[in-house]
Amino acid sequence: MALGVLCLGLTLLGVLQSQAQNSNQPLIPAPLVFKIPLQPGFKKDQFQGRWYVVGLAGNTVQKEEQGRFMMYSTIYQLQNDTNYNVTSILLRDQRCDYWIRTFVQHLTAGRFSLGNIQNYSNIQNYLIQVASTDYDKFAMVFFKKTSGNKQYFKIILYGRTKELPTEQKQHFVRFAKILGLTDDHIIFPVPTDQCIDN
Repeated sequence: MALGVLCLGLTLLGVLQSQAQNSNQPLIPAPLVFKIPLQPGFKKDQFQGRWYVVGLAGNTVQKEEQGRFMMYSTIYQLQNDTNYNVTSILLRDQRCDYWIRTFVQHLTAGRFSLGNIQNYSNIQNYLIQVASTDYDKFAMVFFKKTSGNKQYFKIILYGRTKELPTEQKQHFVRFAKILGLTDDHIIFPVPTDQCIDN
């Protein structure tokens, strides 16, 4: 079981990287962290719970995945009043897969790093930052990974439900484009009732 979870985690962390390596397009440069908004007065206890991945944008995301990329859910569980145990649940090969990791809080509320990063031999740095949230309906979270001499970044639009208003999705698209991404780097995963509500 532990080996399966580790393999899944490595697969998910590497999937965006492998997509970029298979593409002839150069990577869009990752923005500097100070250019990413940070949710003011971040309330870690209110952020915990289940979120659905309603939108995904990044410098290795490919629009051609639209329609094939299934929605998954992520559960943030507060530990010791500072860090999160984070479990993503997705449907893969007709079975439910669970990817478990720890997000360790920085000094700045709403900013985290990947715990036990030494277990991921190809990752030097992994930053997570909550850009905005109302805690009850939506959140936009920025992820930035350094692997070798490359930087990969993505923005996830979370919803407490599987659907968000069009206006919220449009705001997400505008934010992605401000970071230099194009329509070809933005997808909206297909909702599913399998696994992700477990």
